[in-house]
Amino acid sequence: MNTKTELVRFDWAMKSLLRDKANFDILEGFLSAVLRQDVTVIEILESESNVPDIEQKLNLVDILIQDKQQRYVIIEVQNCHITAYLERILFGVSKVIVDNVKSGEDYREISKVVSISILYFNLGLGEDYVFYGNTEFRGLHDNQPLVFRRRREDKTLEKLKSQDIFPEYYLINVERFTDVMNTDLDEWIYLFKHAALPPHCQAKNLDKAGEKLDVLKMSQEERHRYDLYLMAMVNERDAIETALNKGKLNGKLEVAKEMQKSGMDMETIVALTGLSPDIIEQDGYSAL
Repeated sequence: MNTKTELVRFDWAMKSLLRDKANFDILEGFLSAVLRQDVTVIEILESESNVPDIEQKLNLVDILIQDKQQRYVIIEVQNCHITAYLERILFGVSKVIVDNVKSGEDYREISKVVSISILYFNLGLGEDYVFYGNTEFRGLHDNQPLVFRRRREDKTLEKLKSQDIFPEYYLINVERFTDVMNTDLDEWIYLFKHAALPPHCQAKNLDKAGEKLDVLKMSQEERHRYDLYLMAMVNERDAIETALNKGKLNGKLEVAKEMQKSGMDMETIVALTGLSPDIIEQDGYSAL
């Protein structure tokens, strides 16, 4: 298919299309690229965040999956900057663990949880566009990993590393991706960034994503809801940008006020803050 064909945004697809079992192959392709192993999706589980309504879940768009290995996988798309995001994904993972352990159940029944965040904002400093985190126990003196041993029901011993039990985290920063594709995951990130297939895509099931997420193949009702979603995103971004600009202006005005108190002349204040004398005067400040 034409790589320039407009595709549905992946966050919208997770709200609707990817919940259909017939489209699990798209999720399987993406997860296989992230985890670098073949993944088979068994089911999509209901959770507080599995809400399809635009009004309820515009920013936080996550989907809770259970795969053939009995792992729980959270995929979350975040379009705008959010405070304490790391704490938020920690809470989300912890909640999945607690919600899926029955009272009195053996702790060995706790399933592994993988959290994958697709981010359209800069979470922090760092030049890479994909970050990975886990919990690993290493010797304080020899830096060697601790290998756990426990007895199975058949009396044989199994060896485990902490990564086999504790959650894993993937942070994908879409905006930092430079369109240089060296891996299957890079091809998926290209789709997230451009809502289109990359040229000569090779990643598993990415071609199927191109076919099933084609905007032109949406029904009139689906297209209407999708357009409303896009409009809501634009409006929210405008509101956030307006708030940020207002905050910056107020900050500059406070600086201008302190400069005036110190006896600095208006010309210098204007040069340093970039504010016009009219704006400074309208805020109740007067030149000394």
